[in-house]
Amino acid sequence: MPEGPSVRKFHRLVSPFVGQQVVKTGGSSQKLCPADLQALWLQDTQVHGKKLFLRFDPDEESGPSGNNPLSEPLQKGARKEESRAQTWTLEPTGQKISNQSLKSTELVEGESSEFSGGAIAAENTERWLQVSFGLFGSIWMNEFSRAKKANKRGDWRDPVPRLVLYFGGGGFLAFYNCQMSWSSYPVVKPTTDILSEKFHREQALQALGQAQPVCYTLLDQRYFSGLGNIIKNEALYRAGIHPLSLGSLLSPSSLESLVAHVLKFSTDWLQGKFQGKQQHTQIYQKEQCPAGHQVMKEAFGPPGGFQRLTWWCPQCQPRLPPEEPEQV
Repeated sequence: MPEGPSVRKFHRLVSPFVGQQVVKTGGSSQKLCPADLQALWLQDTQVHGKKLFLRFDPDEESGPSGNNPLSEPLQKGARKEESRAQTWTLEPTGQKISNQSLKSTELVEGESSEFSGGAIAAENTERWLQVSFGLFGSIWMNEFSRAKKANKRGDWRDPVPRLVLYFGGGGFLAFYNCQMSWSSYPVVKPTTDILSEKFHREQALQALGQAQPVCYTLLDQRYFSGLGNIIKNEALYRAGIHPLSLGSLLSPSSLESLVAHVLKFSTDWLQGKFQGKQQHTQIYQKEQCPAGHQVMKEAFGPPGGFQRLTWWCPQCQPRLPPEEPEQV
């Protein structure tokens, strides 16, 4: 599923439509009738970790609440991009954003459920639509996703969006491979969001210090919301830590280095997205590390949990506690 930087980019695509009315809807959803969103006004949008929240209201208001979850340094780096996004809403071709190039191995529980919660209760004054993206989830603006290759049957069929929202300003948004559910308020906790300036480092360090492999803790959204498989692999390699090293055996300086690399890689990735640059990885999906050593790959995950493919260098990332020599 898309990681924090990708979802923040989706947030930037949606933001220009805040304050506009939905005039037409479409999509393949059978869990919720897309027509229920017709005539509603998009009043606000927020992001937390890997989730996007959209607030709809039946009446036009003076404007959104103005809550921008991006930290100030990232806002400055994104102003130029946001300005272009405002222009794209008037163009028929628009800008497309897809994470299909990010070949993450993460899964979403219950991905087959497109929507849940049914129609919006009429008495609710604030209506938040929570969007959780699947493995290749994406949002496209002012154009639809096109097939990049033939399917197993040899057909070139374009992906079908789960939801399409056409706005009064002339643009539209297409949501692909995602789960959606209604809630009365967005579930936002900046202290755990790796791209928030309010991220709580001490809380993260305490979680990493547990007597379990650090690669399990890094993917725990309770402590590192927005962190996914790509960030996990890159941060561990750059900190020189084996993915199965027990956090309780790592020194405080090693844990601090790991958190620092998580935040820096995530921030650099997001800023690169705003600038249209592809993020460079050193270990993820590589056969050799930058030092020229052969990279190992295996699926790791907690007992009974999801197993994520993990890339690491046995020489650059020694394991704690050490085991028998690893064979490449």
